[in-house]
Amino acid sequence: MNIAAFRGLSPAARLLVVNQFGITLGFYMLLPFLASYMSDQLGYGAAVIGLVLGIRNLSQQGMFLVGGTAADRLGCRPMIIAGCALRVVAFGSFGLLTSLPGLIIAAVLTGLAGALFNPAVRTYLIHEAGERRAEAFAVFNVFAHAGTLVGPLLGAALLSVDFRLIAISACAAFAVLTVAQLAVLPHRGIERQDNGVLGSWREVVANRRFVAFTLSLSAYFALYNQLYLTIPLEIQRVSGLAGSIAVVFLVSTLIGVFGQVRITAWCRRRWSAGRSVSIGLVCMGSSFLPILLTNPLIPSRSAAEGGSWTAIALACLPVLLGTVLFTVGMAVTNPFAMELLPVVGSERLAGTYYGFYYLVSSIVAAAVSWLAGGLLDGFSGSALGWLPWLTLLLVGLAGGGGAALLQRRGLLARRSESNQPDGKETSA
Repeated sequence: MNIAAFRGLSPAARLLVVNQFGITLGFYMLLPFLASYMSDQLGYGAAVIGLVLGIRNLSQQGMFLVGGTAADRLGCRPMIIAGCALRVVAFGSFGLLTSLPGLIIAAVLTGLAGALFNPAVRTYLIHEAGERRAEAFAVFNVFAHAGTLVGPLLGAALLSVDFRLIAISACAAFAVLTVAQLAVLPHRGIERQDNGVLGSWREVVANRRFVAFTLSLSAYFALYNQLYLTIPLEIQRVSGLAGSIAVVFLVSTLIGVFGQVRITAWCRRRWSAGRSVSIGLVCMGSSFLPILLTNPLIPSRSAAEGGSWTAIALACLPVLLGTVLFTVGMAVTNPFAMELLPVVGSERLAGTYYGFYYLVSSIVAAAVSWLAGGLLDGFSGSALGWLPWLTLLLVGLAGGGGAALLQRRGLLARRSESNQPDGKETSA
């Protein structure tokens, strides 16, 4: 990471990005091991485990709009602190409660904590970063990637002792962060809201360029989910090794940690924010092209088959190449998407707009993942094994094309600049 980029942030912004490292570390310390804990130690079946994980996801995504609205009306700082403190209770519950109702309560609390915290921390950073939002979110992503890398390693070490030790450690991390936010995170003024909650929601829905932006950028989340679904399944299929999945995450995380700030700076010098978003989405979609082209040519390999390491590495090469392109596309897209959010939305209702943006994107992501998973189940190993990868390629191209169209029409510039020709906007 570029240390100068971190030092260039305000003290409050630096606290938020360090806070994000702690949040992702605690989250990935526990969540990746929850399924195995529930199965191996508590004896629950796959259906019950899927139910608990699904409830956690639904309770977070379904409440994002509420969390964002609360950040606008009650302030980002209280929501950040409340969300972090609630994680102490939620993750502690996973260690203390073993009954199904108890685990469901823990899952709901975990999701609710994320719904309160995530819109608020991003809205705070949007206001705090001023005109350097993309750079601030680039650093933010670096710390998040670092937490994603360290968290599972620490969780795996603690799991060898006891899952409850993971829960206690995660609680301790969130408790320290909550105290730090209470002590150090400055208060920010709350803009007066003339409309009620429903009036604010109606304003968001009536903002046609924001809705178009949200639908285009939902491709980002739809493809991002494939890092946890289709890409791991494909590398396991061609390698026959469950451990090969870890290589995908290692490659992606290392690019995020060491490349994000440099990629953002490179794009800033060459393109506008809108063009960066468009190119990033196309890059994410195009990352599935190597898999699409080679999938019918590379047979499935079972763990029992074995094979030389050279043959396995060659079989994995298209997936790893796709992972590199995929991660670079994410690094290009995300910071500039966050920069554009208050431009196409509103500074005054940034939290509400962010909540709506994430809610819609989550619904689209769930639908695309369901479709891709169904195509993967139905055609894997057949002559049409390329079909799910073509679908994901088209999702990326559609999202990138939509963002490019908005850029060309001047809809990704500030309203006072929307009649200017396509180019590098002063705000983006």
